[in-house]
Amino acid sequence: MANDQSVFSQSQAGSVTHDEPPTGLEQWTNNKAFFGQPSGLSTLFFMEMWERFSYYGIRPLLVLFMSAAIMSGGFGFDRTVASSIVGIYAASVYLASLPGGWIADRWLGLQRSIWWGGVLIACGHIAIALSALFAHVAFFTGLVLIVMGTGLLKPNISAIVGDLYPEGGARRDAGFSIFYMGINTGSLFAPLITGFLGERVGWHWGFGAAGVGMIIGLITYRARVKPTLGPIGAVSLAAPAEQTRVRRITLAGVAGIVALIVLVATGVIHINPVALAERMGVVLLALAVIYFGYLFFFAGLTTGEKKRVGVIVVLFVFAAIFWAGFEQAPTSLNLFALDFTDRTVFGWEVPTLWLQSAESFFVISLAPVFAWIWVALARRKMDLSSPAKFAIGVALLGVSFVVMVIAADKVISGATSAGAMRVSMWWLVVCYLFQALGELSLSPVGLSSMTKLAPRKFVGQMMGVWFLADAIGNLIAGLVGGHVNSNDLKAIPQLFQGTAIALFASAIICAILIIPIRNMMKEKASS
Repeated sequence: MANDQSVFSQSQAGSVTHDEPPTGLEQWTNNKAFFGQPSGLSTLFFMEMWERFSYYGIRPLLVLFMSAAIMSGGFGFDRTVASSIVGIYAASVYLASLPGGWIADRWLGLQRSIWWGGVLIACGHIAIALSALFAHVAFFTGLVLIVMGTGLLKPNISAIVGDLYPEGGARRDAGFSIFYMGINTGSLFAPLITGFLGERVGWHWGFGAAGVGMIIGLITYRARVKPTLGPIGAVSLAAPAEQTRVRRITLAGVAGIVALIVLVATGVIHINPVALAERMGVVLLALAVIYFGYLFFFAGLTTGEKKRVGVIVVLFVFAAIFWAGFEQAPTSLNLFALDFTDRTVFGWEVPTLWLQSAESFFVISLAPVFAWIWVALARRKMDLSSPAKFAIGVALLGVSFVVMVIAADKVISGATSAGAMRVSMWWLVVCYLFQALGELSLSPVGLSSMTKLAPRKFVGQMMGVWFLADAIGNLIAGLVGGHVNSNDLKAIPQLFQGTAIALFASAIICAILIIPIRNMMKEKASS
């Protein structure tokens, strides 16, 4: 990335303070070449689109593949085990954002972290596709590679999006909404392609197609990163000695992961996925408490920065609750689509994974509407605060599970000795509509809030903290998601009802906190 006009030298980087964004970036931040947004947003949009294509291309396929009978090409795992593995995998993907953000801040820089993260993800998909030949070892090695790669890519690509808008404001929120369209474009088409190939041709054809998408993303990113992003996120602002220290720690961590894979593959260590998922939940919560405690007491933050971190803590809690419900899509809702949904259209049965695209379709369709709403409200000085948007998002997600309670009750009431009744696909479609409305109210707003509230020198790590909330939610969703089973019909509406009640209670609490948080943010602005 050596270019006199596009890269800071190490000496220049060392002279830039962490408290203010680098100056002289107007060429990359003030242009409006991409739907009125900086051209660099297009590069990040397409990279994220293909990364999400690869991720959402295999995630809902995992539980179907692992729980499928061995004679059908699957692993024959119990559903609770398969769902727990999906939860552990998805939680680990987001948990890896913490070290990924740290590595970017202290060693690689944002741009290089995105590149090498993509390379690891592509290698992971190739390994999973080859599990047709090498079975469990290749499959789980591939999952580990994807976890490592996404940890490098996910928080840092969002951090660069924030850096494209040093002025902040409603334009940044609109930019994140457009960026979010890239995420959902990938997640829209991924299940359509990998679902058809995986369910109708062969599981590993679906896994392989997801890897091809990531390779396309890498090629696109490599070609466009210099002319559209320039020096933004090109290098770490850490001192050379700090970069050396972080590099050594990272390589030691990679060596430890390799050793663990070898021990598990050779049978020296045996893992119970359900028990691991349960213990992992405790660890994640403890990690969040420890990290926020470090920021408050040992990171040397100013009073204003500590107040901003306090707001982040509140948003973090409600985000974790939201994702615990939302991330049941690849587990409980996916299994409901498999077992209890009539997917026949004109005599042809729609692949189970195709229903996973419904929520993404709604997000893509409605994201421009939400972007316009936020800007319009800001112009009229009626802009909703972040906690207000969070409360709305959590409540809308609760409505989606009320829809599923009704659908599950219909399954039970229509059950006969011949088997359970299958309900219309429209129940899941309406469920995903409300989930999309909730996601648009919360997720892009949360991403934007992290970049606005995070102390400058911790911006990469704070994006990792945001994804830690997603990790906790994914883990909880994985633990409960495998309980959708045709042999225990009564448990299904109870699962959905419990989720809805928890979400509505959380939305009420979040709404109560709107005014106190708004006052804290006003104090921050005046400090």
